[in-house]
Amino acid sequence: MKKSSNLILIGMPGSGKSTVGIILAKMMTRPYIDTDILIQLAEKRSLQEIVDHQGHMVLRDIEERVLLDINCQNHIIATGGSAAYSDKAMNHLKRGGVVIFLDADLVTLKSRISNYETRGLAKRPDQSFADLFQERYELYTKYADITAPSKGETQEEVCADIIEKLEYSGLLF
Repeated sequence: MKKSSNLILIGMPGSGKSTVGIILAKMMTRPYIDTDILIQLAEKRSLQEIVDHQGHMVLRDIEERVLLDINCQNHIIATGGSAAYSDKAMNHLKRGGVVIFLDADLVTLKSRISNYETRGLAKRPDQSFADLFQERYELYTKYADITAPSKGETQEEVCADIIEKLEYSGLLF
C-alpha cells in the first residue's frame, strides 16, 4: 500500500463514523467532511425526506454523485453507511486515501441506533437492520485498508487504534 492523504471512514450506522471522524480530525489537525451533510446541503433536504419521496435507490445515486465530487487532500471523511454500495465511488475515494472500516457487531449497533425507521437509511422498505448489516458487512471488508473495532471502546480509543494501525502499516504521514 502507498501512503495516502485522506482517511475515509466507512461502516454501519451507529459504528461511530461521524463522532470518530470529528475526534480524529481534531487529534490529527485535519479538516473534516461528513458526506451525509454534503448530501443534505446539495439536496436542501434531509436523507429521510429523499428516501420518503424518491426511494432508497435515489439516495444511493445522489450519494454516489456527491462522493465522486470529493476532491481534497489530508481530510478526514466520514461517509454514509451506504457509500460502499458504489464501486465507482469507493474506488474514487480509495485513490485519494486510506479506507478505514469501523467495525461494530450487530448487538452494539442496535444499542446505539434508536431511530432505525426515521434515520434516512438507503435500505429497502422491508429490510431489517440485521439484513442490512449482513448485506453491507461484506462490502465494508472488501474496501477496507484498515479495520478498527468500534465496540466497547471510547471514541478516543478507536482514534488511537486507527492512528497506531496507520503508523504501523506506514500509511500515516
